[in-house]
This record gives sequence, C-alpha cells and structure tokens, in this order.
Amino acid sequence: MNLIIDIGNSSCKSALFEEGTMKAFHKGNNTTIEKLDEWNKTYKIEKAILSSVIEIPETIVGQMETLSCRYIHFNAQTKLPIKILYRTPHTLGADRIAAVVGAQGEAPQKDILVIDAGSAITYDFLDAQGNYHGGNIAPGINMRLTALHEYTGKLPLVSSEGDTPAMGYDTETAIRSGVINGIKHEIEGYISETIKKYPSLLVFLTGGDEKILINNIKSRIFADEYLVLKGLNRILTNHGTI
Repeated sequence: MNLIIDIGNSSCKSALFEEGTMKAFHKGNNTTIEKLDEWNKTYKIEKAILSSVIEIPETIVGQMETLSCRYIHFNAQTKLPIKILYRTPHTLGADRIAAVVGAQGEAPQKDILVIDAGSAITYDFLDAQGNYHGGNIAPGINMRLTALHEYTGKLPLVSSEGDTPAMGYDTETAIRSGVINGIKHEIEGYISETIKKYPSLLVFLTGGDEKILINNIKSRIFADEYLVLKGLNRILTNHGTI
C-alpha cells in the first residue's frame, strides 16, 4: 500500500493507493494528516511520499516519523519519469510537476496541457516525448475576488458560488461573472493557442475550483480532481527504477 501526502496552501490531501488504484482519500486542514493514525493501524503501508508547497508543519513531520517505512520528501532532486526543461527547477512547485506526471500516466505519449485551478491557476505543458516545457501562473478565483474587494474602496467581497450571467445585472453578479467568465476565456485562450502548435493536444483540469470552471468551458477537457495524487503515486511507485 502506498501512502500519498499532498500539502497545499489551504489543505492537506492524503490517499492510499494499491497497484495504481486509490483505495482511500481524505482532505483536511494543512497542519495535520487527519487519517494517518487510523490508516497506519489498519493498513500495511509499504511506501510513502510527502509533497508540500509550504514549509512542512512540525506536527506533520512528527506524524511521518511514526510510519514503519521510510518516506520520500518530493523535491527538485527526486527522480522523475519526465524530463524537466524549466530553467529553474528548484523553484518549480511540486504540485505542478506531480499533476503533469499524473496526466502523463493517464495519457502516455500525448501532448498535454494541465490546468490546476487552485489558490493560483497554473498552466503546464508536457510534450508527447515527455519533455516538460514550463508553464504560467495566474491568480485563482478567490484571489481575484479578494483583490477586487481589498484594492478598491467600495466593491464588496463576493462568493464564487452563485449566478454568472454573460453580463452582470447587479454588482455581485458583475464581479462574479467578471472573475469566473474572465478565467473561462483565459483558459480557452491558452488551449486555443497551444492547439495551433500541437493539434492533438489533450487538456486536463484539476484543483479545488475545477468543479466551478468545468461547466463554463467549451473546450474538451478531462477533469480529474485527483491528478496530483495520481502523479505522486506514480513517482513513488517508479522510485528506484527510473
């Protein structure tokens, strides 16, 4: 059984995989691995990997030390099944690489664009030969909504949930539609430009805001909220054989 831990900016996702199939999943706050004690007693954990985009909390470091197996701390030195062409790989977010590796596992030898819609929205491209070319980073939905409120004198803080008409009929819908529809056009623009060079492109959408965006985008997209976890499991499974 493989234990996968993914610590993000706002949450900690943990999962158990057996032979490539996810057997258990939990999402909680990013200061502790809430199911670890239970899983450690119930299952035989043979391998583990920990990935984090923040400094790892001491509570989680202590929890990982209770495992009966050694664990991999995923970083820039971890061996990968893809080639990194990024000029500064040490600054590359672990979640971005894991998502790309996960997408490649779902669609090997394909040109892939991975869109991760979380606190930030990241766009990452992997070609059919397994070369990671890089990508872009943009503000996520809640970041944009918060910025409109905090950097203006009168605009309210609006929830991402609610009506998103083509043209807002009041201030709330004008803000929400401006943000969500703007991101929709942004995503479609990235897809359109990439397809011009890579006509057989496959697009994967993941992240916390994936469900909000998927119904607003016309392009053909494979939505997979577990893409990062799948990528980390693939990295862990292949560790030592790459």
